[in-house]
Amino acid sequence: MPVSTPSPRTPPRALRRAATTLLAILALGAAPFLASAAPTIQPGKLTIGSDLTYPPYAYMQDGKPAGFDAEFSRMLAQQMALEPVFLDTRFPDLILGMRAHRFDIVASALYVTPERHKLINYVPYLTTGSSLLVLASDSYAPRDVDALCGKRVGTIKGASWTPKLAKVSAEQCVPGKRGPIQVREYPTSPEALMALKSKAVDVMMEDAAVSHELVEQSANAIKITSTKLIYPIVIGLGVNKDAAELLDALNAALKAATASGAYPALLKKYGLQAPEAADVQAALGR
Repeated sequence: MPVSTPSPRTPPRALRRAATTLLAILALGAAPFLASAAPTIQPGKLTIGSDLTYPPYAYMQDGKPAGFDAEFSRMLAQQMALEPVFLDTRFPDLILGMRAHRFDIVASALYVTPERHKLINYVPYLTTGSSLLVLASDSYAPRDVDALCGKRVGTIKGASWTPKLAKVSAEQCVPGKRGPIQVREYPTSPEALMALKSKAVDVMMEDAAVSHELVEQSANAIKITSTKLIYPIVIGLGVNKDAAELLDALNAALKAATASGAYPALLKKYGLQAPEAADVQAALGR
C-alpha cells in the first residue's frame, strides 16, 4: 500500500505521526489491515477459550499457557496485531462459552465434525486421530474399537469419538452378545488417566499426540495398544457463525504465517502435519 508523502507545509507534529505510522506498518507488515477487518469481543485483543489441561496441545507451564494450540494462537494474534488473552475453560463448555461470546475463538484440539459445524465455523490446521491406552502391566491389549465390547472406556467429556463408540456398541457389541461398551466420561484428560490407573476403567481413549505425551509422563506405567490411528480427524479453531469477518482475518493470518515459514516451523517442532483439503471436506461431511 503506497504511503502518501507529506507536503512541505505539513506541521512537524503531523510529520512525526506519519513517521510513527509508517514504522508501525513496516514492522507489522499486513497485520494492521487484518486487525481492522477483525472485530473482536475486546478491541485490540483476541480472546481464546482453551482447556489448559491437555498437553501437548494446551496446558500451563511456568504460569503461562503452553503447547501447540497456545503457540498457534499467539502466532495468529501477532499476524493480526492483536493481544492474545487465554481463558482456561473445561472442554465441554468451550463451544457454549464461545457462542455466548465469552471468547472469540476456541483453540483446544477441537475436532472438526459435521455436527459441530452446524453450530460453529472452523479454521482447520491439523490432522490427528485417537489411540487406546491401558496399564503397562495389563494383558488386555485392544488394537481397535472392536476390542472394546464389554469394557469400561474412560475418556474426556465431550470427545468426538463418544457417539461413535455408542454406535459400535449398539450395532456390533450388543447384537453379538459381547456386552456393551461402557463409556465413562471425565471433565479432564488427567482425570480419565487417574481412572485408568485406579482401574475404574479398563482402557482409556485419547487423542494420539496426547496419548504419546501421557505415556512419556507416566514413565511407561501405561502403554498404547492400538496399532493405527482410530477415527482420523481434522482439528480446527472454532469460530462463531456470526463472526464472518473474524473468520476471514484468521484464515488470512494463517496464510501469511504459512508463507513466512512460521507455521511450518511450528508443525515441525511438534511433529504434526497440516490437513489436506480432502481431509477437511471429509471431516465436514461434504
